[in-house]
Amino acid sequence: MDSVCIRDAKEAFSVRPRFLDHFQYLTLDVEDNEEQNLIRLFPAAKQFIDNAIAQGGRVLVHCNGGISLSPAFVVMFVMQHHQLSWEDALHMVQNRRYCISPNGGFLTQIKEYEAIYKANIAVSTFNYPNEQRPAARRKRNDEDDDESREDERKRPLMQSDEDPDAMQT
Repeated sequence: MDSVCIRDAKEAFSVRPRFLDHFQYLTLDVEDNEEQNLIRLFPAAKQFIDNAIAQGGRVLVHCNGGISLSPAFVVMFVMQHHQLSWEDALHMVQNRRYCISPNGGFLTQIKEYEAIYKANIAVSTFNYPNEQRPAARRKRNDEDDDESREDERKRPLMQSDEDPDAMQT
């Protein structure tokens, strides 16, 4: 079994890897405050968890209280792993640990992370051509040429039934 130990540096004396013979640890020093950037730290945790799962293992993600800090990482992982919305991932984790409550800053980042992971999926599945193709141009019928462009230029900017001299282009 592996463990992601997430702790505030002030808690390092009590929240630390203790069973080095039995677990592989990833220790992240993270402040439990609303300004802490979790999105920047999440890729290392995700990679560690993915590697453990790929080897048939399990991962315990923990912090001091298990209320805000580690649940935020778990929600982000569940969201991306199962390709869920942030709300569905949060509810999935809350259904297994009812007392979680990521702080407001963490919750905002969880919401932001949904767009990030979805954009990464879209980019990774998009097939880039080897060479740039010119932008598609709309073909016109011969009838559309000059007459339609002239009609567009004469269209009024605003309709007014009261003033017959309303401005036109």
